[in-house]
Amino acid sequence: MVSTILGRKIGMTQVWSEDDEIIPVTVIEAGPCVVSQIKTKETDGYEAIQIGFGKIKPKHVNKPMAGHFERAGIEPMRYLREVRVEDASQFSLGETITCGEFEGCTVDVSGTSKGKGFAGVMKRYGFGGGPGGHGSHFHRAPGSVGQCASPSRIFKGVKMAGHMGNVKVTVRNLAVVRVDEDLNIILVKGAIPGGKGGLVTVRKVK
Repeated sequence: MVSTILGRKIGMTQVWSEDDEIIPVTVIEAGPCVVSQIKTKETDGYEAIQIGFGKIKPKHVNKPMAGHFERAGIEPMRYLREVRVEDASQFSLGETITCGEFEGCTVDVSGTSKGKGFAGVMKRYGFGGGPGGHGSHFHRAPGSVGQCASPSRIFKGVKMAGHMGNVKVTVRNLAVVRVDEDLNIILVKGAIPGGKGGLVTVRKVK
């Protein structure tokens, strides 16, 4: 039984619980994913499978990847990810993985956060900034960051302005509220990283 599936973020909505409470949920189109490669201890030194998500036209695939898909006997896929498993022999090439196995589970969801570009310390880290008056001359700057003559340098890891967002983020222990296997839809409680249409990885919590 696989514990990971690929999908894409559709958006957020809300549903009613059995106790007549509103639950904010994120809609994820999860799968179907296809097993495109199997790795075993005998051949690769560890147990894993490679799964593909999102069909694309063959003309958009280069020759090495076209041969990879042809060897597996599957259609070309847009995304490929490797998933560690305990026993890869349980799977077969071309096997389809659906979201039905995630009913009633708790999951971790990983995705790429929205990129914010170059941001200052107030936006990036929540610094308070300086006074807002006209004579202050200190409004949104970070302030002192270095030391005196000893050690006469700036320590690594000091919070400064820089590139914000567009990094891998994992939100843990999200409850799966509903699963629609016919539509390949998973509803998870709460928010997940990334914008609409972004690739996400859904993993069962052990």
